[in-house]
Amino acid sequence: MIPSVWTKMRPCETAIRAGLRFGDKGTHTSRTIMLSELQDLLAALPESATREDYANAIINDNALGKQTASTRRLTNQRLVELYGLDPQIPIFRVLRRLWGMDEAGRPLLALLCSLGRDPLLRATAPIILSLKANEELVRSTFVEGIKQSTGDRLNDSILDKVARNAGSSWTQSGHLIGRVRKIRKYIEPTPGAVSFALWLGSLYSLSGEELLSTPWISVLDQSTSVLLELVLRAKQLRLLHARIGGGVIEIDPTSVDPEMEVNRR
Repeated sequence: MIPSVWTKMRPCETAIRAGLRFGDKGTHTSRTIMLSELQDLLAALPESATREDYANAIINDNALGKQTASTRRLTNQRLVELYGLDPQIPIFRVLRRLWGMDEAGRPLLALLCSLGRDPLLRATAPIILSLKANEELVRSTFVEGIKQSTGDRLNDSILDKVARNAGSSWTQSGHLIGRVRKIRKYIEPTPGAVSFALWLGSLYSLSGEELLSTPWISVLDQSTSVLLELVLRAKQLRLLHARIGGGVIEIDPTSVDPEMEVNRR
């Protein structure tokens, strides 16, 4: 098995309450992170939309332009698996808030949420993130790495689908480029994406400088110095609370959740 800090992200009560999902199953046996569908759906509905509003838009109003009723229902199911589509679920609530504030960061926001919600996509993260810039993703190595993470529960056909779908998802997020040959590219995160990654780390009772070395932060491809600059930019946008200087690093991302921000006023 590929050694990784991702193995430390075990189920805990706080993470489960926040909407992270664990277990053997995952959406990437059949779909990608569905970035295009998510963009269209969130553009069609206000931030105040309810779970019922999202389902109605997808299934009854056909906001995503699917050809059949069964496809619309399945699309709704898969998007719920990946994102929750419910403001009562904290991880979606945070995604929805940041989505409206950080257009440039939307692909990364979608990826971070999907990593939290899909154990199979999470299993692919160590492989992708271990690649150096301009290094090619070797498909056979990718499939074998997924197999090491998932054990014997997926047959070769399903493993191949997970590899194909995950490769597409990491391409949608910007970590890979190319249609046939997938080449690693380092991404440039936004303050919104950094805030989301820090918030995800805080679900594991981490704080301060500890938040800069979590699996979620590793998705951002940046050094600590660059991350601290982005933290200060996020602070200026009032996305989080931070104090950095004189050898002190204090970061509190809990207010990224709009409900938490209201409660502390």
